[in-house]
Amino acid sequence: MSEQISVFVVDDEPVIRAGLSAILDSQADITVAGTADDGEKAVEACARLRPDVLLMDIRMPRRDGLWALAELGRRRLLGPGRSRVLMLTTFDLDEYVDDALAAGASGFLLKNSSYEELTGAVRAAAAGHSALSPAVTQRIIEGHLSGRRRTSDQELARLRDLTEREVDVLRLIRDGLSNAEIADRLMVSLHTVKTHVSRMLTKTGCQSRAQAAVLARNTLP
Repeated sequence: MSEQISVFVVDDEPVIRAGLSAILDSQADITVAGTADDGEKAVEACARLRPDVLLMDIRMPRRDGLWALAELGRRRLLGPGRSRVLMLTTFDLDEYVDDALAAGASGFLLKNSSYEELTGAVRAAAAGHSALSPAVTQRIIEGHLSGRRRTSDQELARLRDLTEREVDVLRLIRDGLSNAEIADRLMVSLHTVKTHVSRMLTKTGCQSRAQAAVLARNTLP
């Protein structure tokens, strides 16, 4: 990520695209690289422009945000050193939240999120952190606590090669701790934590901390 965070805004509603772009462009450290009104255009723009963050609506006609997210993953355009994706929705109970996070989204925001939540989430995503609005975070936790999702053999297999310490790090990411907080909790250096996180993401095939957190919620006690 460069000093200036480049963002590409994707939404089928012109007013929302313009509003989000105006908010983000007003920040000294954020530049809007462009906009699109559907997922297919977003994927092509991402391949060409390589923005730090895509701020993308999950529900759009033609190619929606989930299709675009899957296509970005297939083309290896997501993850560290590539683009991060923040998904937008008008519903805090959107049934696609888990699917989007599991597919590699770095976060999920409501369209009525505050100015501070929006800009903070973009900065967090660009830095490689999870970015979830409080309402969405609570919805995910409640969904998993209610047993709505069951652990699959495929999910368990993704943990097979992790060391005990990498499992510890994954569990703490699930609990919402930052790298610095994990370092304090485990009494190791920040560099060591970053190494563990990188190896854990590679071994599990996760493309973001948010995706790793979802995996951990499904598999770890």
